[in-house]
Amino acid sequence: MKKISRRKFIIDGITLTSLAFVLDACWLEQFFIETNEFYLGEARKHGSNLKFIQISDLHLHSIGLQHKLLAEKINHINPDLLFFTGDSIDRGKYMTLFEQYLSLFDPHILKVAILGNREYNRKISIEELKHVYARHNADLLINESKQYTVKGHTIAITGCDDFIGGDANFPLAVKNYIPSDYHIVLTHCPEHRDILQEEQGQIPIDCILSGHTHGGQIRILGFAPYTPEGSGRYVSGWYRENACPPLYVSKGIGTTIWPIRFGARSEIAIFNFELKEKSKKRELGELDEQKTIDHQQINKQSVYQT
Repeated sequence: MKKISRRKFIIDGITLTSLAFVLDACWLEQFFIETNEFYLGEARKHGSNLKFIQISDLHLHSIGLQHKLLAEKINHINPDLLFFTGDSIDRGKYMTLFEQYLSLFDPHILKVAILGNREYNRKISIEELKHVYARHNADLLINESKQYTVKGHTIAITGCDDFIGGDANFPLAVKNYIPSDYHIVLTHCPEHRDILQEEQGQIPIDCILSGHTHGGQIRILGFAPYTPEGSGRYVSGWYRENACPPLYVSKGIGTTIWPIRFGARSEIAIFNFELKEKSKKRELGELDEQKTIDHQQINKQSVYQT
């Protein structure tokens, strides 16, 4: 067997490493979207939970197989609410494409969206985007709160305008806030949290969901050399400090500047909240009430038939 020289061994090793890097950065970390699931408060894996999913930073300019598989997966999970936390499209010319993508999601799934900096930077028609969302059972919230009722629970969602391109105004957003079982704040840029905590006052916030950073998009040994304006000290994952509402920063789906990811794999996040006892009782009560009505209807039918 021919002996391999040290020089050739080193060159081959560098070549293979480079190919692996290119394959991972240009394909694997973008195509294989990871799912990160969390259980908040008393929620348990096999318990009765409210389930919310976050999609961030789609930067949609084509509908690839990974996007179709993602929609199928979310339809199968059937979340109680689906959040789009900004930068869904980069240019107005992709509006029709984005509507086609929204049509892949189950229309019965309630959806809530906010704006990111890209929707402003590229002069996309916000009014048109709002109509697109509305046609697919989605509310685009711009500095406003809306209450949803799911499984006997009330969930207040506050959607803030973009921190960079728009006019993020939390006091304005919570003017129509209704006290609820849970309160989730959506804001695209995580740096907004530092201001938001000062403006929170007595309004409870269970968690803040952001995106924007792409997890750094390129991370070397866990370090992100660059994050965009509006990221602040945040890169990805959970940030929990005693004085602040917990913040989750999604790495998102798409890319900007360079169409590559390394050490910052695309993701969606699933958040499970406890189905509180009062709502369980409420659901059981509704079921018992329905059973009583059904039983009465059966009795009426029996009397009529007799």
